[in-house]
Amino acid sequence: MTGPARASEAALIARYFAPLAGPGADGLRDDAATLTPAPGHDLVLTADAVVAGIHYFPEDPPASIARKALGVNLSDIAAKGAVPRGFLLTLALPDDWTEAWLAEFSAGLGRAAAEAGCPLLGGDTVRSRGPALIGVSLIGEVPAGAIVRRTTARIGDRICVTGTIGDAALGLRLRLEPEAPWAAGLDPALRAVLADRYLHPRPRLAAAPAIRRHASAAMDVSDGLAGDLARMLGAGRSARIDVAAVPLSAAARRACAAEPGLIDTVLTGGDDYEILCAVAPDNLESLRGEMAEAGIPLAAIGTVTSGDGPPRFAMADGAARAFAAGAFSHF
Repeated sequence: MTGPARASEAALIARYFAPLAGPGADGLRDDAATLTPAPGHDLVLTADAVVAGIHYFPEDPPASIARKALGVNLSDIAAKGAVPRGFLLTLALPDDWTEAWLAEFSAGLGRAAAEAGCPLLGGDTVRSRGPALIGVSLIGEVPAGAIVRRTTARIGDRICVTGTIGDAALGLRLRLEPEAPWAAGLDPALRAVLADRYLHPRPRLAAAPAIRRHASAAMDVSDGLAGDLARMLGAGRSARIDVAAVPLSAAARRACAAEPGLIDTVLTGGDDYEILCAVAPDNLESLRGEMAEAGIPLAAIGTVTSGDGPPRFAMADGAARAFAAGAFSHF
């Protein structure tokens, strides 16, 4: 017995994705799109994929999956001081996909793209013999020569992060361990905060101009603060971090008060999608001011130092910690 007939690839694209297409995409009727950067600007390119069972739960709402797939790429663009211009989508669907799932996915993708001012330019839809995979290649632009690189921090720079750290990692822990003792003290509102941060990245697009003007190095925090900081510093530089200065939400503070060991999850868990940056001390107040005008909290959490060791974290008890496995790795 066979199931109901499914629409062709061309019909799916016309129904669900052509309405998201931007200028230069020709309504997704062609095999390629055109994109002209603004005069005096460079293009900035990034690509990330999310896979069912690795980066999201297959039962997550399709609109949330779409928002995450686009959001993790928008976060990379923001950390470079760039603005988004458009994206390409590769969608590998498992055998059990449904049009209802695709309709919710494309609707969520459309809303996220519209909010970011980042239209769909093209892509590909294929069949997967394994889990679903959503790959996004995102194109942004930045004034010529003004991209903020990851590994250009200078000794003496202050290390800053936007927003709060650890919420998404705790949201994942809460989802996996809903009856954990530390979770008992979280009321429904605090639980909702943690769950939402895991499901829905909040790329800091409004921070891009200030990052571009004042940061000497920047990246987004996707794989854990400790590990991403080590990646940003590179050879010949280390850092001292005051853990008490790392910004936590009320939900994260409550969780860590109930189980102090969760601070390790906060510092290494990942999925924050905040911006981590290094800034010269003389530029710190200007950066703070511009971030405040953009409505983005900014916390100075440490200082770049000389050396080749991993960043040292000064814990609340006065002990200095380093995290050997401080970032998520696929391999």
